[in-house]
Amino acid sequence: MSVYKMKNGVYQDFKIFAGNAHQELAEEIASIMGKPIGKSEVKSFSDGEISVSLLEIVRGLDCFIIQPTCGPVNKNLMELLIMIDAMKRASAGRVDVVMPYYGYARQDRKAKARDPITAKLVANLIVAAGAERVLAMDLHAPQIQGYFDIPVDHLLGLPVLVQYFKKKKLEDMVIVAPDHGSVTRARNMAQPFNCPIAIVDKRRQGPNQSEVMNIIGDIEGKTAVLIDDMVDTAGSITNAANAVKDMGAKEVYACATHPVLSGQAIQRIRESAIKEMVLLNTIPVPKEKLDSKVKVLSVAPLFAEAMNRVFENKSISKLFD
Repeated sequence: MSVYKMKNGVYQDFKIFAGNAHQELAEEIASIMGKPIGKSEVKSFSDGEISVSLLEIVRGLDCFIIQPTCGPVNKNLMELLIMIDAMKRASAGRVDVVMPYYGYARQDRKAKARDPITAKLVANLIVAAGAERVLAMDLHAPQIQGYFDIPVDHLLGLPVLVQYFKKKKLEDMVIVAPDHGSVTRARNMAQPFNCPIAIVDKRRQGPNQSEVMNIIGDIEGKTAVLIDDMVDTAGSITNAANAVKDMGAKEVYACATHPVLSGQAIQRIRESAIKEMVLLNTIPVPKEKLDSKVKVLSVAPLFAEAMNRVFENKSISKLFD
C-alpha cells in the first residue's frame, strides 16, 4: 500500500491544477468541488518552449490537471505533458489527467497505407510522462481507451444533452445520426425519449468535406434532433440538417459534445436549417463565435462529480445514466 494513502485506500487530500487551455472550465469545476485552482505558472519562452513551475507543495497528494488538448493542439498537449512531469518530480501521490477534449482522436486507425495512429501516440506520451489515470469525455472512437495502459474513465456528454432536450418537451421527435459513425450515439439518445432514429447516408469527398446521399428512416413532419460527438467545420452537420429539412422535417435541432468550430463553422450554422445548436463547453467557445442559434451547456458538474468519486475511490458508473 502506498505511503501516500490512508488505510481505506483514499488519498489524504487532493489539489486541482490547470493549464492555459480552458481556465474558465477549470475554475468552475474547482468551485463546485470547493477547492481553489493550484498555484502554478505555465508560460512560454520567446522561442516557443514551454515553462512550467508549480508554486505549491503536491507531495503525497492526489493531483488533477484539467487540460483539454484543443487548439492550439500541440501547445496545449505539451503544456499537459510538462505539467505531469513536474508533478511526478515533485512527488505527487497520483496524477490524474482531466481531458474534456482529446486532441488527435480522429487519427485512431490506419485509414490508408503508411498512415500514423496519432491517437495512440498521444496516449503513449501521456502515460510516459507519468499520468496514472485519465478522465475524458466522448472520445471520437471508444477504442482509444484501450490505447492507454492506465485506467481511463470515459464520461459521456449525452446525459447533459438529454436533460436539456427533456426540458424543451419537443413533440414527435426523431433522433438523427448525421453519419453511420453516430448511429450508436443516436440510439442511446433516442432511448430515454422512446422515439425513433434516422440515419443520414453520406459520402465523404475529402477531409472536412461531405456530401449527403440519402436519409434512412421516417422524418416527415417530425422534429429532428441531430447528434454528433463534435462540430468542427460544421459542414457535415449542416448538410445533414438541410437535407433533413428538405425531406420534410418540421424543425431541426442539433447537438454535439465538442465545439471545435473551426473555419466557417458559425457562418454555416447561421445559414443552415438548424433552429438551435446545443454544444457542451469541453472546449472554450470565444465570444466572437457565439451566435443566437448556439447554446452552450456546462460539463463542470459532471466532471466535478467524477473527480470527487475518483478521489474517494468510488464507482462512477452511475454518471453514465
